[in-house]
This record gives sequence, C-alpha cells and structure tokens, in this order.
Amino acid sequence: MYRTGVTRPAILLWLDEAELYARAVEQAGIGPRVELHTLSGGETPDPQLWSRVEGALAWRIPRGAFAGAPRLRWVQTLTAGVEGWLDRGLPPGLALTCARGTHRVQMPENILGALFHLTKPYAAIARDQDARRWTRRVSEPLAGKTLGILGLGAIGQEVARKAAALELTVIGTRREPAPMPGVSRVLPSEGTAEVLATADFVLLLLPVTPLTRDFMDARRLAAMRPTAWLLNFGRGELVVDADLVDAVERGIIAGAVLDVFRTEPLPTEHPFWVTPGITVLPHLGGLHPTRDELVAALFVENLRRFLDGAPLRHVVDRARGY
Repeated sequence: MYRTGVTRPAILLWLDEAELYARAVEQAGIGPRVELHTLSGGETPDPQLWSRVEGALAWRIPRGAFAGAPRLRWVQTLTAGVEGWLDRGLPPGLALTCARGTHRVQMPENILGALFHLTKPYAAIARDQDARRWTRRVSEPLAGKTLGILGLGAIGQEVARKAAALELTVIGTRREPAPMPGVSRVLPSEGTAEVLATADFVLLLLPVTPLTRDFMDARRLAAMRPTAWLLNFGRGELVVDADLVDAVERGIIAGAVLDVFRTEPLPTEHPFWVTPGITVLPHLGGLHPTRDELVAALFVENLRRFLDGAPLRHVVDRARGY
C-alpha cells in the first residue's frame, strides 16, 4: 500500500486516448497518489522514466521492452483477449489484467443482431425497396431454435440470458461447467460434439489458446447440422478459413456470420468476401460509443486496488491463456 509521504509510484498511460484515461484518474481522486505519465501508442518512453514505471495501461508493449522496466509489476490491457500479450516475454511476476466485462452490453446485442439477420429478411427487403419492388417474404422464428455457445464466459452467459428470453433453447460448453441462468445444459469442453450435432446456431466465444487455435476445422464443421449456421465473435484464429469456405460451398453447413478474422482488415482477395452464405462483419462485436469510458472505469478501479494492495480484477491466467 502507498501512503502519504511515501514516493508515489510512476504509472504510464501508453495509448492514443491517454488523456481520457488521465481525466478518469483525476476525477476518481487518485491523481495525488500517483506520478502519472501519458504517452501515445506510437511513441517510445524515455528510458529513465520507463525504468521507474510500476504500473501501465497499454494497447501493446513492444517485445523486449520489459527488460527496461525492472519495477513494472502490473499492466492493464484495453481488450478482453490477451493472446497478443502472452508471447511478448512477460516477466514472471508481472500481473496482467484484461478488459473482460466491458463488452457485456454491446457484444450480446450484436450477436442477437446476427441471429435476426439470419432469420429475418430485412436485408432483402432493403434491396427490394431500392428497386421499388414489392415482395412478400416470410420471417423465420428464432423461438424454438437451439443456440449452442462454445465458451460460456461472461459474454456467453449474457447472450444466453437474452436468447432465453426470445425462447431459444441454449446449450453450451464451459471449462468448468456449472448451472447458469438461461442455459438448458452446460457441458464440459468434451461436450463440444454434442453441441455441434444439436445446435441450429453455433456461436464461437472461445479464447485463443494452443487448444482452441484452428478449433473449427473440417472435422468439426462436418459434425454440425447441414441447416446450421456458424457465428464467430471470438477470434479469427478459431476457424480454419479454407475449411469453412469449403463447408459452406458444399452445403455441409448453411453458412456463417463472421466478425473476427486472422488478418484485419480482411484482405480484399479473401474468399470470405465472395462466398454465398458467408456474411463478413467489420469487427463490430464489442465496439461501443463510450467503450473507452467503460475501460477507464475498470482501469481506475484496478489502479485503486493496486495502490491499496488489494486483489486486482480480471487477472489473466497465463497457463490458460485468458
């Protein structure tokens, strides 16, 4: 714990929106307790300052930079996914906290939007209007369908709660299964095959780890129902791109809605753009008009805990990868 009269710890805000986060620290009344420094994401910290920094908020810290920060004990990331951090030579004693939970509202709404997109003909109706063409279309109900969620974390649980209110049956997997509201069956990871064989919509919300990279390959896609849709709002690396294109083109599955990709922006020559049945979204999932404010609130809370010596929120388990 840091007290009045003791040297204030140096905290570095290393990102392009640093001023917004600096204001949040001041408004929370924590400013007098820290020596706060801001730096845009493309800049390099002064070596003398970097050697004194004890905590940081950053989008990314370059590989090898940790060697110049012997006092660094905590880093808060801006994202929920941390696979881009775990290969950067993090010091053993460094606490890495992620922005888990800041997508709680927006991402589930966008996932529900994808489900409505697949079952309601509004996109086709908009094209009809452009052509001044009156076409009667039938809206397929979501009620009675089965949504399978691979990765029942915070986002998956929120999706399940809202999907259940729409009368969808929700099943899913979780590393440590336990009953949860809105989910009919919570299965362990070994129950993936049952989810794939049962669900009308398979939603990927898994983190990227050695066990989940290339998770949806030709074998698992073939285990899905031919009328089922794949929705990926997790990470692009979860899907083998060529296998998915092949599965959709051959009618092994009905199609896919993809919001995340191995390379972003998605290259113009990528077959996802032109494969009938595949919808490409521009990483819409977690974007929120006030997302920085949400992350800032989490950062301020963790900064207060850091100063008080209290347990930090959303500490990353490096062995699990999330």
